[in-house]
Amino acid sequence: MPVVARVFIAAVGVAGLAGMVITFAGWQPELRSRFVFYLLIALASSGMKVRFPGTKSSISANDVFTMLGLLELRLPETLILATAGAIAQLCWHAKGRVKMVGLFFNSTSVALAVFSAAWMFGRPWFTNMPEGELLRLALAGVVYFVVNTVPVSVVIALHEHRSVQTVWKENYYWLFFYYMVGVSLAEVVHTATQRIGFAFTLALLPLAYAIYRSYKLYLGKLEQEKVHAESMASLHLKTIEALAMAIEAKDECTHEHLRRVQVYSLELGKYLGLPPDQVHALQAASILHDIGKLAVPDYIISKPGKLTPEEFDKMKIHTIVGAEILEQVGFPYPVSPIVRSHHEKWDGTGYPDGLKDEEIPIGARILSAVDCLDALASDRQYRRALPLDDAMNYVASLSGRSFDPKVVEVLKHHYRDFERLAQSTPLQSTRLRKDIVVSRGDAPDAGFEKSPGAAVESTEELVKAHAASVASARREMQTVLELAQDVSGSLRPQELLSVLAERLRHIVPYDCIAVYSRDGEVLRPKYVNGENSRTFAALEIPVGQGLSGWVVENGKPIINGNPSVEPGYLKDPSRFSVLNSALSIPLRDEAGQVNGALTLYGAEKDAYSRDQLRVLLAVADKVARAIEISIKAGPPQHSTRDELTGLPNADSLYSHLQKELGRCELEGKTLAILACDLSGVKQVNARYGHLNGDALLRRVAEILQSKCRSSDFVARMGGDEFAVVLNGMRASELAGRVESLDSMVRAASLEMFGDESVGMSVGVACFPEHGADVDSLLSHADQEMERSKREQKAGNGVLELARSLK
Repeated sequence: MPVVARVFIAAVGVAGLAGMVITFAGWQPELRSRFVFYLLIALASSGMKVRFPGTKSSISANDVFTMLGLLELRLPETLILATAGAIAQLCWHAKGRVKMVGLFFNSTSVALAVFSAAWMFGRPWFTNMPEGELLRLALAGVVYFVVNTVPVSVVIALHEHRSVQTVWKENYYWLFFYYMVGVSLAEVVHTATQRIGFAFTLALLPLAYAIYRSYKLYLGKLEQEKVHAESMASLHLKTIEALAMAIEAKDECTHEHLRRVQVYSLELGKYLGLPPDQVHALQAASILHDIGKLAVPDYIISKPGKLTPEEFDKMKIHTIVGAEILEQVGFPYPVSPIVRSHHEKWDGTGYPDGLKDEEIPIGARILSAVDCLDALASDRQYRRALPLDDAMNYVASLSGRSFDPKVVEVLKHHYRDFERLAQSTPLQSTRLRKDIVVSRGDAPDAGFEKSPGAAVESTEELVKAHAASVASARREMQTVLELAQDVSGSLRPQELLSVLAERLRHIVPYDCIAVYSRDGEVLRPKYVNGENSRTFAALEIPVGQGLSGWVVENGKPIINGNPSVEPGYLKDPSRFSVLNSALSIPLRDEAGQVNGALTLYGAEKDAYSRDQLRVLLAVADKVARAIEISIKAGPPQHSTRDELTGLPNADSLYSHLQKELGRCELEGKTLAILACDLSGVKQVNARYGHLNGDALLRRVAEILQSKCRSSDFVARMGGDEFAVVLNGMRASELAGRVESLDSMVRAASLEMFGDESVGMSVGVACFPEHGADVDSLLSHADQEMERSKREQKAGNGVLELARSLK
């Protein structure tokens, strides 16, 4: 119990004890028969208390005898009668041992109430009126009711951290009527006793007991009906939870999504003043609005990219199917209309019925706005989450078009409060297990499929559907033939994949290529080349996650997906990515099982077309064979040199840096790393061919070596990226060197191609200022290089870097 509640109980106890001391001071006890009779009846009636369903309050005949005591007994006798009755009522049929603090509080609070009521009854008011006694007794009853119920409400409120007014209204304020009935009964008994005699009180006892029994049976029936109603409500809630778990089995991301949508929707409903039945309907719909996705294929739900028109048609049915499912449940409030209409739009352009304005149920209008806000602020398979404020601004921009302006206005003013409430609401603890392995059952009754022809048929359908040009088909098939000839040669696996990558670049341009091989439940890169190749080469992608993982799990291609969803690619939020689209296809073995993925990443948004997808699918089996050859051949012989430029490769750089960092730490020396990236090489390859592009890379390698001392180290990281390790250098000493590197690269471009279209972006990291290990230093250098690249596009990249180094 909180300390404040303990202090309040003590204060009430002290006040009650003070009232007792004042009352009993100077009293000469006298054992009168009427007092004994009333005391015995009050004690007997204490066990005949009636508890009201759904509240913490109960009533008995004690209060009648307390009011009767004010009329016929002395104050000390009335006080004894009331406190004895209160103690008996607390102890009679008590469940467990009665706590002393409860006994102390109840007895002293009742004593304080009797003392206050007696003081009110003793006021010299209404003495000249025949009904003056009844009026004074009524006022005393009001005081007795207030002093008797308010302290109990305060203790409950302090213990449960609730409002005193709320507790009092829920449990006690409606008892005022029964207290006034007690006042009237006390006056009737008192008047009848005066006129008829004490026998009237005795004759009243059987009638009072019969009334008590009848009323208790009636309240017992109410309690049974209440329990039945609660069990039905619990049944509906369990139905909702079971259906929500069915949704979760289809879409893992909905677990936290349901919590946020439910909290936001209910709070909006309260702010908008929805009646109770609509609030209950909104609560159910907020959990079950996606139940219709049970009828949507898994690969569409989990697809980490944009839907095709055909896939969107299949997705749209989830509103109708969901409504039809929920109509069978028989909810006592309108849930299915909300689910059916939660994708309708305010301007009438939504689905499935094209409703607009207030034709859309208010619950659906709330749910659509909240669902959109949550979708934007949550990670999805096809993109990363937006900051909550940005998501809210986007929803607000659609007010009056997609969403009800009134709903958006309330949401905009309170969404931060709703979010705090949602984050403090615990998630459902029960989650479906989907990783169970069932060992029993050798084969289905109809037998296993005997041919893996489905994948071939789907490939052939795609080829036929997109064969729009005879000339294009001839060129593509010739390329495939050349690839097949290369694969059947005697090239080493990495050389074979390099040839494959270069041939693919002619017909499907890309900025980075990755060939992933399945190793159990993880995809590992077998070959990576191009932009951010070092990052992709370090990825381990769980099957089913990210873009390539989805392709492998579902055995379906994806076009213009978002590279940033690849697990681990942009784990550093500050890192800038130049890749904005991806084309990925599954790779199958000879048995038709998916064993990897070929993914092309592009810098342009929506960089790939369906014709290019057809080309990849046409050569997919050749790529798969190349990977199988690579796996069977085992790991390639370890090489420390880049074959094109003769420079040390990325592995050599890592080894060199590990050794040099250890030496610098021991000797207290400095070290600088330059991460260099060439711009414009792709355009050189496109205009002058790859042979000239390779010549340019060799020329850049010579330039870097010419600008270094014998103790420095130059490496090619892959693609268009180089690295330079400068021993004993500080950032302030590098400004001129960085400027000269870019100038010399541009001069080489002018000499070879007649223009300065090729330049160099440089990022600098120094030990120990920017990190103490290889990964942190290279990461910092990469970030600075990306920043330089962005500034170079604005025309001041290398100069700005040079000025910052100075």
